[in-house]
Order: sequence, then C-alpha cells, then structure tokens
Amino acid sequence: MEKYLQPSEIIDWQYPEILGLASQLAATSQTTEEIAKNCFEWVRDQIQHSFDYQMNPVTCRASDVLKYRTGYCFAKSHLLAALLRANQIPAGLCYQRLSIDDQGAPYTLHGLNAIFLPEIGWYRVDPRGNRDGVDAQFIPPQEQLAFEIRSPQESDFPNIFAEPLPIVIDVLQRSNTWQDVLTNLPDIAPDLWQEYHLVSNN
Repeated sequence: MEKYLQPSEIIDWQYPEILGLASQLAATSQTTEEIAKNCFEWVRDQIQHSFDYQMNPVTCRASDVLKYRTGYCFAKSHLLAALLRANQIPAGLCYQRLSIDDQGAPYTLHGLNAIFLPEIGWYRVDPRGNRDGVDAQFIPPQEQLAFEIRSPQESDFPNIFAEPLPIVIDVLQRSNTWQDVLTNLPDIAPDLWQEYHLVSNN
C-alpha cells in the first residue's frame, strides 16, 4: 500500500493548502469511509470540470487544481488522490476508454480513482463532476461511476496506478487552454493497453 500513500510531483499532497483542506474534510468524520466520502464529494462538487465550464488554465498537479478550482477528469482525480493520501488513505488512479460523443470513434481515456477502504478493499469513484446524465456517487460497496461501458471499443481498464499515466501528464502539461486538451485527448486502444501499462509507471 505504501506507493498509494506517497507524495509526488503530480500528487503533491504535502502542499500546505492541500494539507489544510484534507484536515478540514476529516475534522467531522469518525471513520475512514466518512473521510473518503467527504474528500470525494468536495472534489466532485467544488472543482469545476474544465470542459463543462470551459475554464482555463489547464491544470495537472493536484495543488494547481486546488488553486484554480478547475480541471479535466484526470486533474480532478489527481487532487482527490492527494486529499486522500494526506489523510493517510491509500488512493490510486484508474482509467476507462470512452467514446467522446457516444457514437463510436473518436475515443478518449477518462480518469477516475480507486480508494482502499478497510471494510471493503479497493473501491472506485469518479470525481469528474455531475451534470445532466451523469450521477457519480459514493455508496460503497456499490459502485456508481459517471459513465458505463457501452460498446466493444470502450474499456474499463482494471489497473490501479500510483501515478498518472505519462500520456495523460503530457497532454495536460503541454496544453495552454481547455480547447487544446479537447483536441488532443489521450487515448490508448484496448489491444495496446497491456503493452502500454507495462512500460508506464505502475
């Protein structure tokens, strides 16, 4: 579990503002599950999804997501992982492959989280932010993510990563606006996933 608790360049949970918020979110909670739910709902509801709100700047590092209160799904998952780790709750990063418009190609990766809950084990949540047609919730042991897999070329990748995928970091860090990200969304085809994740930071 140790790697799912570590700070890093992207999951920089030792940043003072992250530590302060993590402490606030834990203050009224009695259990790990309650703390995790508070962290999840805060990121889901208080950080505005960059595309939904057409907001800049593009964020990647957890501390920047908190500072600017915006981020794509990937960035929001980085902040959630940071808040959980700051509360000593193991947290990882997960990915789906989804159709961008639900009509087949083009496709994109979609970022979400896995949280290790003592009574359950790994439990996935999606902090991307709810809107019409999207209703992600924290109701363990039931999993209620933002999106379902609907077609053969979409995928629910099972891996739980300690660090974001390099392809995700690259897109976020070299994009200047939310439109830049939208036109360069990261994607990995299902038949290439096994090869890719073996050479990435797992």
